Amino acid sequence: MPINRLIAGVKSFRRKYFEGRPEIYRDLVQHGQHPEVMVIACADSRVNPSIITEAAPGQLFVVRNVANLVPPYSPDGRPHGTAAALEYAVRDLDVDHIVVLGHTHCGGIKRLCDGAGNGPKREFIDDWVKIAETAREQEQTGEDYLRAVERNAVANSLDNLRSYPWVKARLDSGDIEIHGFVFDLDGGNLHRMVDKGRWEAVLPA
Repeated sequence: MPINRLIAGVKSFRRKYFEGRPEIYRDLVQHGQHPEVMVIACADSRVNPSIITEAAPGQLFVVRNVANLVPPYSPDGRPHGTAAALEYAVRDLDVDHIVVLGHTHCGGIKRLCDGAGNGPKREFIDDWVKIAETAREQEQTGEDYLRAVERNAVANSLDNLRSYPWVKARLDSGDIEIHGFVFDLDGGNLHRMVDKGRWEAVLPA
């Protein structure tokens, strides 16, 4: 049963940290969390930032959504989950780094590229992925195109990060850094955006 596997996982986690290394959570409870890095990642079950980075509890402040998108700054009085997490990380937790972590074979990006007219209508997904509309550049098809749009969407999210005044202020003062990465599901490799449209392998192919 899937739920039983989850419960077994919690038991193992508890043995490792609460019984084996109780000082970690004791400190996190007494002094609160102080992560240095925020990760904006996809909700895809194959790309869990804490797992692929082997981060310890308290190291990463993570928000996950469809296609790891950052919407532009828009304080319109409506609920904004990703923006709320971003605000808390930057203004309250005072993180030093923000990472937008994309990945290959992203279903959200494929939906963006296929267009809302293909397949069953989705009430929330279709509007959400339009955040990255400019990442499409031109109508094309094929896997190479999808890989390009996945990278462009990360660049788009980095641009949108700069539209938040409290992010921009800290960027201008050199008090925070933003990073774009794409994780390759085929080989477990990681690529970093070093400039607009230019990427380099962090891990060897």
